[in-house]
Amino acid sequence: MQPRQRQTAPGMEGRLRPRADHGEETYLGSARLSGKVAVITGADSGIGKAVAIAFAREGADIVFGYLDETEDARDTEQWVTESGRKCVAQKGDLSDPAECRRLIETAAEKFGRIDILVSNAAMQRTHSKVEDISDEEWDETIATNLSAYFHLVKAALPHMRPGASIIGTSSINSDAPSPSLMPYAATKAAIANMTASLAQLLGERGIRANSVAPGPVWTPLIPSTMPEEHVESFGGNTPLRRAAQPAELAPVYVLLASDEASYVSGARVAVTGGRPVL
Repeated sequence: MQPRQRQTAPGMEGRLRPRADHGEETYLGSARLSGKVAVITGADSGIGKAVAIAFAREGADIVFGYLDETEDARDTEQWVTESGRKCVAQKGDLSDPAECRRLIETAAEKFGRIDILVSNAAMQRTHSKVEDISDEEWDETIATNLSAYFHLVKAALPHMRPGASIIGTSSINSDAPSPSLMPYAATKAAIANMTASLAQLLGERGIRANSVAPGPVWTPLIPSTMPEEHVESFGGNTPLRRAAQPAELAPVYVLLASDEASYVSGARVAVTGGRPVL
């Protein structure tokens, strides 16, 4: 259970109560991504931040994108550099295809290649009526959550070699959509579907593609997009009776990014606290 709270979207990590655990004090790496270069979107907070910290402690250099949460992004950057890895943080709205390409160009110019691409940035809003979803919100959700994934992958492929890994953040909503999150849920189903296509299209190049389907995860997106009473009970409908901490998602991304998963492609890995994803 979390205390009732409300933020303005997309939310700030520094205002989240209780603070989320991204593995800052607990994640211990073992060189599983040594020498790799990772691009991660939405790494200022939440799952993306936990993944950036874990990847860095596993030996990867990081390029990450964020919308406008500069204070949170600086915190992520600090944790990465304290792990002894290089880090580039780039502000930009990924609903614009040009910003997707700019992020990839930054990584390619800085490091000369991309070994891991994690498309994680997302937006959502809660509505009880279809009529309350504006055309603008629908278009922005599709552009941010789904179209950005396409533009990032397309731009990154020329810089990826055999053994590279693409990971899309899907959701339990891809399989069991919450009606109040209709636009978001639709994009998460599409991400899972697109990832399955990518795995088949890119297999002959030796590039793997997988998706992760989180259940409820405690991030700033929750108090900034849900009614306060939903925030209070968030995660209580899982068999584990709680929301996940972002740090609990990171090891799955590490596995999928690593050479240990060299024959894992086209998978959708559920991290849902016991709720099934079919």
